[in-house]
Amino acid sequence: MLLEAIILGLVQGLTEFLPVSSSAHLRILGEFLPSAQDPGAAFTAITQIGTEAAVVLFFWRDIVRIISHWCQALVGRIPRNDPDAKMGWLIIVGSIPIVVLGLLFQDQIETTFRSLWLVAGMLIFFGVLLGIADHVGAKKRKLQDITVGHGVIYGFAQSLALIPGVSRSGGTITAGLFMGYERSAAARYAFLLAIPAVFGSGFYQLAKSWNEPGVFTLGETAVATVVAFLVALGVIAFFMNWISKHSFLPFVVYRVALGSTLLVLLSVGAISA
Repeated sequence: MLLEAIILGLVQGLTEFLPVSSSAHLRILGEFLPSAQDPGAAFTAITQIGTEAAVVLFFWRDIVRIISHWCQALVGRIPRNDPDAKMGWLIIVGSIPIVVLGLLFQDQIETTFRSLWLVAGMLIFFGVLLGIADHVGAKKRKLQDITVGHGVIYGFAQSLALIPGVSRSGGTITAGLFMGYERSAAARYAFLLAIPAVFGSGFYQLAKSWNEPGVFTLGETAVATVVAFLVALGVIAFFMNWISKHSFLPFVVYRVALGSTLLVLLSVGAISA
């Protein structure tokens, strides 16, 4: 099982920041490993701690500056409309939807939402939606142009990732593109916005798993988390460089192809939903 955990950690690190849905990939891959079983929502959430730690390391200076300015603005040492202080509030506001919906639909997230039929549909639908947004979006707004209203929309878009197949980064970036933001601005905010939600979900599931053994032991899950962290560092750098020069079309094509293949496999009974 350790080798399976390492493979899943590798896939988690490779796919978390690409708009292809890491949770969908872990759910699908689980069916093709020797154990042939869903690694589970808890394993997915815990390994995402590793990938999110990579975000913290990659954007460390930005995060320290945002937290520092937010705290200073809170006590009146700097203006409350300071861009970094404002970003702190936008991340807080944008995180509320996924926290509320995550708690309300916790049972469905761990059961119903993990149906491969639903995963396939979300891969295709949100892949096409990403392609449309990338094509029609104005791509003129920058990170400092985000308003509270846009922050809330970003937040609800992120919460769609509670369904495997949507993609946390993909859903948030799609919303940003529809609202006219540059590709890099939409991606950067998506990564920053994910930090509270992913760490909150991951550590919550870790606490639950302490006394409730899942498919993998905590030791195997820890190894997968470290692997995900190491791989994710390289993927973030690649992705941020990619989107500054290219469109999201390759990811759109990949999502539709993967979702369509999954539908065929389910239809012929090759795998179970």
